[in-house]
Formats: sequence, structure tokens, C-alpha cells
Amino acid sequence: MADKNQKRDKFGSTFGVIAAAAGSAVGLGNIWKFPYIAGVYGGAAFLFVYLAFIVAIGLPVMLSELIIGRKSQRNAFGAFKVLAPGTPWKYIGILGVGAAFLILSFYGVVAGWSVHYIIVSIQDGFASKSPEQINSLFSTFIESPVQPVIYQLIFMLATAAIVIVGIKKGIEKFNKILMPLLVLILIGLAIKSVTLDGAMAGLEFLFKPDFSKLTGDGILSALGHAFFTLSLGMGTLITYGSYIGKDNNLVKTVINVTVADTVIAILAGIAIFPAVFAFGIAPAEGPGLIFITLPNVFHQMPGGFLFSILFFILLTVAALTSSISILEVVVAYFKEEFNMGRRGATVLATVLISMLGIMCSLSMGVLSPVTLFGLSFFDLMDWVSANIMLPVGGLFIALFIGWFFGRKKVEAEVAKGGNLSGIFLSSFMFLVKFVAPIAIAIVLLNKIGLLNF
Repeated sequence: MADKNQKRDKFGSTFGVIAAAAGSAVGLGNIWKFPYIAGVYGGAAFLFVYLAFIVAIGLPVMLSELIIGRKSQRNAFGAFKVLAPGTPWKYIGILGVGAAFLILSFYGVVAGWSVHYIIVSIQDGFASKSPEQINSLFSTFIESPVQPVIYQLIFMLATAAIVIVGIKKGIEKFNKILMPLLVLILIGLAIKSVTLDGAMAGLEFLFKPDFSKLTGDGILSALGHAFFTLSLGMGTLITYGSYIGKDNNLVKTVINVTVADTVIAILAGIAIFPAVFAFGIAPAEGPGLIFITLPNVFHQMPGGFLFSILFFILLTVAALTSSISILEVVVAYFKEEFNMGRRGATVLATVLISMLGIMCSLSMGVLSPVTLFGLSFFDLMDWVSANIMLPVGGLFIALFIGWFFGRKKVEAEVAKGGNLSGIFLSSFMFLVKFVAPIAIAIVLLNKIGLLNF
């Protein structure tokens, strides 16, 4: 058993904080989800709206979570118990822990697919295959009762191995390695992509706006993705915030993380769209863009063998930097609320999440006939976490900072490690009191069908 009063592990450097927080924000959403959502809603038009929401909603809520974490020095649940003792606010914390638990269960499944595709790429498994055969390759794999589970468990073991070492020697150390690696691979892929014949059409699609293609649903998707891509509402940044020293400038950290997350999402678009257009493939292919469409592109392009290996390594690294932050939410909760040691808490969290993940994986195949509310187990975990738990959590985090915690305490906490201008503070308070809650509420009501644009 661990002593509750033991010295709390901390991040050791400013770069470590930024790398870890950016690693949490940068994940499959940037490499996998952003390109195909942008493809559906007209490329650059979606991108510009998305960037506006990142600044107006994502940045203030991210700063709110870091403030809560650093001020309380506790996990996502314990933070509210410290800052608002004897009030129902603590249930927002437990909602974040629950969201992290559900998200990692199916996130680990998709990450396992990317691990498998590294091996397929190394074996040159896409060569000489038609688009239909590549589609069949993916469908056969995810419907298997054994292979996807094995790769999911491999990925979860890698995640646990990093988390179990601790904050400074595990999470910070590996993010310092993985994040630069991710950026280097992505830059290399982007350079290769833009040099293909016909690549300019992809760049125009990404950067030349056509607002006639941007629907009300597209605007809401931009708002929702801006919120979710930064790992908001699931307790990761509250938990990471609790490991940040008092001398850290939280405002600069939030800006750096937001810029890194957005740049990587745009780089992913640069790496994907020119290649897709160069080979005459529709950009709005949906989630299959990564595991079906791109492998079809890889085997047609010069150097596609190496390109495909690097891409799926990139995808796996992005997934890993996020998964360690999500697992840490649950581990920190077990450690501090049940007085467990890090090793025991990590093993327990990994086993429980992996068991739920196995159910998600099997729902693609042998358990596909079993549905709840018309959804497979995988889709239900995804829908509940993304459409209910994260927006509700984010909404109440904004309300907590804006209306309960208040301006004076925000100023006192954020001023540690740096000066804070009155204009910035006033703008921040306005955004978290009014703009962010209203915007998040609109997304929530739209997702559950009570508001339809």
C-alpha cells in the first residue's frame, strides 16, 4: 500500500510538460479523424472554422483543466474534492475518470489495428492487391476473434509499461522521445506526399476555402472536433496539471500545446490529401481512409513500401502518446482514492480496461449480433463517451472555473510562473463563463438529437 503523504511525482522540465500535454492532445484524432472530417466538409472551409473554435473554446477549457489540476495537486476526482469540498462538483471528476476508462477500451482496439498494419506494411502486404482485396483484408482482420485482441493487448502492455515507471522517468521521458519522432516522421511523409504528380489539387483542397460546402453540421463537427482533439473533458489535463510545478507558465504551456496539436493535424492533412488526390481517390472516404484508402495509395506510389511503414509507425506513436495520458487518469484515481501503489494501480487499470476492450474488439465479429440501443459494444462505448461524457465534463469544467472558482483564484494560480495581462484574464473569464459553456451545450444537444441544424 502507498502512503497518501508520499512525495508526489512531478514533471522535470518545461519541455517535458509540453511534450506530455501535446502527446495527450495529439492522437488518432489528428492523424485519423481530422483528415476524413475535413474531407467530408470541404477541406479548407472546415479548417478555418476549426481553428477559430480551437482558440475560442479549446484553449480556455484546456487552461481551466490545468488550473484545476495544479491548484489541487490531485487526480481528476480528488481535485474537485479539494477545491470544492462537500459539494457535488466531485461527480464531474468521476465522470472524467469514467470517460477515460471507456475511451481507452476502444481506443486500444484501433491502436492495435495500427500495430498490425505496421507488420503488414513490413511484409509488403499491400503490393499487387486491388482496392477490393485491401478492403477485404481490413474487414477480415477486424472481424477475427483472435488477431485484433492480441494486437490490442500488445498495445495496452506497451502503454502500461510506460505508465508504471512513473511521471518523470516514464511518461515525461518517453514523450520527449516519441513526440519529436512523430513530428519528424510526419514532416517526411508530408514532403513525400507533396512531391507526387497531381499533389497540388490536394493542397488546394486543404488550404483554398470553399465555404459553400460548409454546412451547419460541418460547423458543429468543427466545434466538436476542436474540443475533443485536445483531450478535454476526460481528466487527462487535470491529472497532468497536478504534476506541473508552480514555476511553470500555464498560459504559455497551453498555447504551445494548442499550436503543436493544430500543426500536427494540418501536417497530417498535407501528408494525406495530396497523395489521395494524386491517385484520383475521393477525399471524403470516412474512417476507412486510413486503413483501406491509404494502403491502396501506398502500393501505387514510388517508395510506397517505406511510406506505408512510416505512416503506420506514426499512427501507433500518436496513439501511444495519448493512451499513456488516458491510462494515467485511471491509475492516479486508483492510487490516490484507494491508497494503492503505482504498480498495482497500473496493473489493475490495464486489466480492467483491456477486458472491456476485448468486448469492443469482438463486437466487430463474433459479438456483432449483440447490440445495445441499436449499437455494437464498440460503437456504444464511442458514442456514450464522445457524445455524453466528454461534453458534459467539459461544460461543467468551464462552469466550475468561470462561476465557482472565480477570477481572483484563477489570476492567483495562473500568475505563478508568469505575468498575466488584465485583457487576457478578462477575455479568458468571458470565454469560460459564457462562450465555452454555450458552444459545448450546443454540441451536446446536437449529438443527443435535441437540437438539429
